[in-house]
Amino acid sequence: MDMDDQRPLLEVRDLRTYFQVEGQTAKAVDGVSFDIRENEVFGLVGESGSGKSVTSLSILRLIPNPPGEIVGGSIHFRGTNLLDLSWDEMRKIRGNRISMIFQEPMTALNPVFTIGFQLVETIRLHTGCGKEEAREKAAEMLSLVGIPDARKRLDDYPHQFSGGMRQRAMIAMALSLQPNLLIADEPTTALDVTIQAQILDLMVGLQKETDGASMLLITHDLAVVAETCQRVAVMYGGKIQEISPVIPLFEEPLHPYTKGLLLSLPHPDRERRKRLPTIPGIVPSILHMPPGCKFAERCPDRWERCDREEPELREIQPGRFCRCHLHDEEGA
Repeated sequence: MDMDDQRPLLEVRDLRTYFQVEGQTAKAVDGVSFDIRENEVFGLVGESGSGKSVTSLSILRLIPNPPGEIVGGSIHFRGTNLLDLSWDEMRKIRGNRISMIFQEPMTALNPVFTIGFQLVETIRLHTGCGKEEAREKAAEMLSLVGIPDARKRLDDYPHQFSGGMRQRAMIAMALSLQPNLLIADEPTTALDVTIQAQILDLMVGLQKETDGASMLLITHDLAVVAETCQRVAVMYGGKIQEISPVIPLFEEPLHPYTKGLLLSLPHPDRERRKRLPTIPGIVPSILHMPPGCKFAERCPDRWERCDREEPELREIQPGRFCRCHLHDEEGA
């Protein structure tokens, strides 16, 4: 699937990550393909359980094995397939060339070491600079993400930070080395709205300062996507359902699932007391996915073919891809 003539920074092709659960196979990520270009903020959206976080962990090869395993596909970063690298080679890429902001900072930060120690060690490991220089850089990054009296707070432990401050410390750690690719998994979930906007501006600003750097922004907040991303992929049931530039996606979504997500957003033109539309049902269990379209059971446009045949992700318009039989010439 050639999405761009220029070689992208990251190419994910037919990625499949499965988990063994009580003797059954859970296909958390099942044939995912997308590109991230240089100097791009690429959004990955969908409900909880759609496979977004497993996709990001697969890119960094952080899937716990057992029970999980990347069973197929390829992940090319600047031409190198990350799945072919040794564990030591991947360690050199993590944090330095590809950084990740995890969804839950309390589990990502080590509770027995100070915030400063963890920041300083990360900087020293990848840059080889001295301890004092690394400490100065650590204090500078904490200050940039809005932590007051940053130099003093370096000596605090994670439990002495609030949830929002721990999240900001994680963001500081991820941005400290100016990575080529920043993977941000719900990076502003624990932050209030005003801090969210500041942090997003900071992340996008630092990404633009690094030549060729890109960001994979994983979120369920479509307002954040509209504000920060150039292109977006919509994920459901372990598969990409739609890929599109942001503006066309918001103006004319192609997939029924994308339409449902957008209709559920508050809109100033709607009647004030009118209930927001919702998507009926819930995301199906990854242990019991339907044989046809993964969204069929909840889709208002469902027809007989959807129940028995999985649609392919096809280019419907230039630069716009969709997985839906409604756009199949044979069935339309």
